[in-house]
Formats: sequence, C-alpha cells, structure tokens
Amino acid sequence: MIATCVLALALMVASSAVVALVRSPQRTDGAGTRDAATSARHWVNTWSAMPQLTEPHNMPPAPFTGDRAVLVDTTLRQTVRVTTGGDRVRLRFSNAFGGSALPLTTVTVALPLGGQAGVGAIEPGTSRTVTFSGRESTTVPVGAQVVSDPLDFTLKPGANLTVTAYLAEGQASLALTSHPGSRTTSYLRHGDHTEDTDLPGATPTNHWYLLSDVEVLSRPATTAVAVLGDSLTDGRGSTTNGNNRWPDQLFDRLQQKPGTRHIAVVNQAAGGNRVLNDGLGPSALARLDRDILAHSAVEQLIVFEGINDIGTAEATPAAQQRVTADLIAAYEQFVVRAHAQGIRVYGATLLPFGGNTPYDDAAGHRETARQAVNTWIRTSGRFDAVLDFDRAVRDPANPRRLLPTLHDGDWLHLNPEGYRILAAAVPARLLQRR
Repeated sequence: MIATCVLALALMVASSAVVALVRSPQRTDGAGTRDAATSARHWVNTWSAMPQLTEPHNMPPAPFTGDRAVLVDTTLRQTVRVTTGGDRVRLRFSNAFGGSALPLTTVTVALPLGGQAGVGAIEPGTSRTVTFSGRESTTVPVGAQVVSDPLDFTLKPGANLTVTAYLAEGQASLALTSHPGSRTTSYLRHGDHTEDTDLPGATPTNHWYLLSDVEVLSRPATTAVAVLGDSLTDGRGSTTNGNNRWPDQLFDRLQQKPGTRHIAVVNQAAGGNRVLNDGLGPSALARLDRDILAHSAVEQLIVFEGINDIGTAEATPAAQQRVTADLIAAYEQFVVRAHAQGIRVYGATLLPFGGNTPYDDAAGHRETARQAVNTWIRTSGRFDAVLDFDRAVRDPANPRRLLPTLHDGDWLHLNPEGYRILAAAVPARLLQRR
C-alpha cells in the first residue's frame, strides 16, 4: 500500500513537471521576474531589411572597402524608421552572406537629430550602448545572425532610430551582408565615433549594412503584417530619406485609426528579387522561412512579387506558360507554409509594365502571362483575400500600362503618388486582429 502511494505521488510530481515544461517556457525578454503587465507583453518586429549579398558597385565607398577586408576601423551610422513603438528594443545583425566572421566592437542606439531620417547627427543625451549577452562586443559567425540584449529605450510609432556600429577589425572578407536599396543615407568614418553627437566629414552612402531587424517589446494586441516583394515594395522611385514607399504609407494610414494602430509593417523586399530563382538576393521561395515565418509576431502576409520572374523569362509562349504555372505553384506554397504557422496570406495582383524596356515584348507573351497570373490570384480562392493593385494603378484607357502620372519614368516602378495609391488599396479593416 505504501509503495503504491509513493508510486502515485511520483507520477503526480513527474506529470506536474511535464505540464510546467509545456506551460512555462523561459522568458525571452531578459526582464526576469517583472510585474504581470510586463510579462504579458511580447516581442514584435517593427523594422526589417532583407539581408542579401552586396554587389561590387554597392560596397562601402573608398576607403572603407580594401583589397581583402571591409569596414576596418570604421564607424557606421544608420537611421531606420520603426513602425510600432515600445519602451524596450533589441537589434538583430546579420552575417548571412559574409565570407568571414563579423566582429562588432561597439554598438549604440540614439534618436537622430530632429527625429529625421538619413542624418549623421544624433540628439544629445539619447545615446545608449547595446550589449550582447552582457558584453559590449560580439562576433557574428558566418551565415548567422545575433540578437542583442533588450535595452530600455522608448520609441514612438513611426519614429526614426539611429544605430551606430564600430568595427575595429572590420570584416576580413569582401563578401558583405547588406540591403542596398535603403533609400536612406548612412555615414562612414574611420575611428570609433559611436558616442559622437555628429560625424563631420563622414562619407555618406545610400545603403544599409549588417543591421537586419529592430524589435520592440509591446502589448499582447500588437501584431505585424509582413510584405514579401521586389523593387516595387523596396521603394524604387520613392524619395531618398522620405520613407514614402507604399508599406510606409500603409503604416501611416493604419496609425490614423484606433483599430489598426497596433499593427507593425515589416517590409521584406529587395530590388530585382524573384519568386522562383535567386538573383538579387535569394528567391522568395528560399527566403520565406528566414524573412517571414521566423519573425516576431507576424500574423499576416502580403505577397506582391512575380513580375521579375515573368520579365526575365524568355518571351515565348512556352516559356511564359511555364513561368505562369510555376508562379501559381509557388503562391500555393506560400499559402500552405504560412497557414501552417497561423499566418493569413493576401495576394496582390501584378502591375502592368507596358512600355518598359526590357520587360515589354512586342508579341505580348509576357503580358499574357501577367494576365493569367492575375486571373488566378483573383479567382482561385487560395488567398485569404486579394489586393487588386493592378486595378488601382493601371490606365483604364490602356490596361497594359500604368497611369502616366503614377510611374517614375520607366513604366514599371511607381512614384510616391503611385505608392500612395497602392497603400490606399489595402483595406484597413482587413488587417484588424480577428
């Protein structure tokens, strides 16, 4: 009888331990035991830039790129615009494409002077040192990323943030991870100037390097909508330091209504990116897990990509029929893989490119493919909702072309007004939490 009771007690203790393991994971906000309101919060990705291998013409300008190393004894100051705000932040640095380990000597965050994007100066008294596992320095292994420790630092929604990094040794390789299409000015200067309020004489460059994400600790209702896209989402044709890409303008709209102010917008796009094949960055199929599924608090996904697949495939009926079928199969993969993570997926129709060189072919084979893809997006029922971007910006008198007032001169990319119309074509009610 005693043995039976002991056995029953042991089983109860073991069962409780299992339940505890399932129900009580370790905290990841670095806060330890805090009050209940704080413990209910979660990390939300509030800014992102798709990591890619830096092309030779997008490397840091001389003298910051050497024969065998880059950013040696260099301070790199960058500004990024967050979406949702918070009072604790952490950063992610990527060495996804580096040819050697990435040693970061010192990293600081601050508010930029005047709250502006693309400035080299910071507001005095706002600089804070970022740590990694309690240390000021860290090394990011080849192919990896590193997440900083949480830092008490208040950011308002839509605020610009300055991130300054110093690399004493630089990176001992010319394979560098970056996001060239920043549409934002960064600054380079030799020596450690991470705490300097200004960088007089610094070299400007319109690229982001190394930094891939900013996260904030936010209330439970805060979620993120991510966008998988190409140069039309990366913002070619938008204003440098203007933050007027269509995802930026969508965020601005969402901030105007109480029901959508809690939504972060995560832009995971790159110029030249394709769905099916690597090009400027990994294909969308290859990067879906890294750029969407692995990010904090993403509950909705907008897929707006495929025009580069059509435009780079041979302009023959057979080639365009093949790329059409392959794109449709890829979109189905996006839906299946995102739904498995509880993420709703919205399909955006592809924009016209009539008049563009080299995408527009005289025989119209690529236009036929675009129309076939858009018909599937609109009618298949596979997406949770459809965003008809094509209808929003095409010329009613010539649906093969964009409205002349909305493109940036190449009949493919939009100007800021065109991007405003894309943002307006996303129903705010669609993004409200259900």
